[in-house]
Amino acid sequence: MQERFTGLFTQQEPIPEDGIEAAIAVLRHGRLHRYNTAEGEVAEAALLEEEFAALTGAKYCLAVASGGYALGCALRAVGIAAGEPVLTNAFTLAPVPGAIASVGGQPVFVEVTEDLTLDFDDLAAKAKATGARLLMLSHMRGHLCDMEALVALCADLGVTIIEDCAHTMGASWNGVPSGRHGLIGCYSMQTYKHVNAGEGGFLISDDAEVMARAVLLSGSYMLYGKHRAAPPPEAFEAVRMVTPNVSGRMDNLRAAILRPQLRVLGERVARWEVLYRTLEAGLADTNGLRLVPRPDAETFVGSSFQFLLPDFSPARIASFLARSVARGVEVKWFGADDPVAFTSRYDHWRYAAPQSLPQTDRILAGLFDLRLPLTFTPDDAAQIARILRAEVLAVGQGPEPEAVALPKVQ
Repeated sequence: MQERFTGLFTQQEPIPEDGIEAAIAVLRHGRLHRYNTAEGEVAEAALLEEEFAALTGAKYCLAVASGGYALGCALRAVGIAAGEPVLTNAFTLAPVPGAIASVGGQPVFVEVTEDLTLDFDDLAAKAKATGARLLMLSHMRGHLCDMEALVALCADLGVTIIEDCAHTMGASWNGVPSGRHGLIGCYSMQTYKHVNAGEGGFLISDDAEVMARAVLLSGSYMLYGKHRAAPPPEAFEAVRMVTPNVSGRMDNLRAAILRPQLRVLGERVARWEVLYRTLEAGLADTNGLRLVPRPDAETFVGSSFQFLLPDFSPARIASFLARSVARGVEVKWFGADDPVAFTSRYDHWRYAAPQSLPQTDRILAGLFDLRLPLTFTPDDAAQIARILRAEVLAVGQGPEPEAVALPKVQ
C-alpha cells in the first residue's frame, strides 16, 4: 500500500505565548494606532523597528502594513517617475511587478538562470537598452545571487538596487544580511513568511533622506519624532512639506505579535535548514530530477523547496502533479498557462508590456515548488521526499500518460 502524507502545507506554527500576551496587553489598553501612546510609553511599532534595525545592522527601519506596501513605498522614496522603467526578475511573485505598476512604473523583466537567480548578462543588456536606473531585485523563493558581483555591476551601470527580501529574512550572503546590499531592503511578515503577523512589512536603509521620505509616505503626519529607528529630525526638514501621505502604517497589535518572533528568527532558520536538507537528501540522484545548488556563500532560509523536471512533457507534468497531490504532497508548478492561487509568472501580469524571455520560459516550464512550514518534522520531510521520488520515477519512466486536469493547490 502506498504511503500518503497527511500534513498541511498551509499550517503555520502558533504565535509564541509571549506574543499572544503582548497582543492581549495592547487589546486591553486599546492604543492600537502606532502614534497613540500614553505618557512615557514607547509604541510597540517603534520598538519593533528599533529591534529589526539592530538585527540587520541597518541605521534605519520602518514598519508598514504589508510587504507589497514596502516595495511601493521604497519606489516612491527614491523618486520614481511616471512611466519609468524598473528592472526586476522574470521569476518572482505578483506583488513585485504589482508594486512597480502601482506607482506608475513599467516592469522590465530580466531572465532567470538555471539556479533561479538573476541573469547578469541580460540585466546589463536591458539596463543599457531601457536606460533604467532602478532594479527591484527579488530574492525569489530565497535564492540569492552573487551579491558582491551584482553590486559592482549595478554601480557600473548606474542602477540603484532595491531588495525584495520577502523570502530571505534571516538569510545572508558572505555574512552580510539580505537587504543590506541595496539602497533599501524590503521584507514581508505575511503568514507564509519567516515571521507571521498575517500581513506586515519592513523597509531598512542607511540613507537618511530616502528613509525620511519613506516615514512621511507611510503616514507619519508630523509625528516622525516618535520613531526610534528613523533619521534625525533635521533629515525631515527638506521633505516634510512636499512628501505625500500614502498611509500604510504598522499597528501596535501586529508589532506586539512580531517582536517575540524576531527573537527566535535564528532558531527558525536553523530548523528550516534541517527540513530543507532532509528533503534535498531524499531527492538526490533521482533520475530526471534536478536540484537547485546552494552556494557556499549563501546562508539561506529553507521555508520552501524548488526542483526541476527539465525533460518532462506537459502530459507527464500533469500526471506527476495529480499523483503527488493524491498522495498528500501539494506541489506547485510555475509552467501552467493560467495562474493558480499564489503561483503565477511574468506573462500572466498583463498590466506589464509583453516581453520575450525564452530562457525563463524554458526553466519555468519544468520548475516545481512546495512550502516547508515549521509544523513539519524531519520525518515529514523524509516522507515527502520518498513520495516525490517515487512519483518522478513512476511518471518519468513509464509510457507517455494521457492528458489529465491539473490539481488545485493553495
